Amino acid sequence: MQPGCIKTDRRTNVLIFLYLCRDENKQSEKTMETNDLADSLELKGVKPTANRILVLKALKVQTRPLSLTDLEDILATMDKSSIFRVLTLFLEHDIVHSFEDGRGILNYELCTSKTVCNQSDAHIHFYCESCRKSFCMDDIPFPAFELKQGFTMHSVSFVIKGECPECSRKHKDNQHG
Repeated sequence: MQPGCIKTDRRTNVLIFLYLCRDENKQSEKTMETNDLADSLELKGVKPTANRILVLKALKVQTRPLSLTDLEDILATMDKSSIFRVLTLFLEHDIVHSFEDGRGILNYELCTSKTVCNQSDAHIHFYCESCRKSFCMDDIPFPAFELKQGFTMHSVSFVIKGECPECSRKHKDNQHG
């Protein structure tokens, strides 16, 4: 790492890891993105730290829910227990939602509510039994239901299991090839 690659953001007093870019605009964009991530953590009542920002960024850039193992692969510089502690904190503050993918493994995805979560972003998930990836099915309406009197909901999960389009195509190609 080059000298000067670690900078302190005075506003949040967080070490922000910025790789110096030749293009000043790219470095400025990275600082703005990190500040936005720090702001979103603060809105949920969580103090931004380098590890929390790294986990939040990893979840934000993905197009599908991630398991702890997925995050370990993406964040190779962080150990499993650090990632798990961040995810536990994020769950407590409604920064992420978790759901069991059908194998007993939790998957995590960002909550879309800016402050208090009202479960309005609840949606159906699809688990591919071939590649073992989970996908959001945002376009499929979540079934409406009412609980019997005396029951209180803390979370809800709806997972469809099967084969994703990519695995299905590979499966068909192998049958015909």
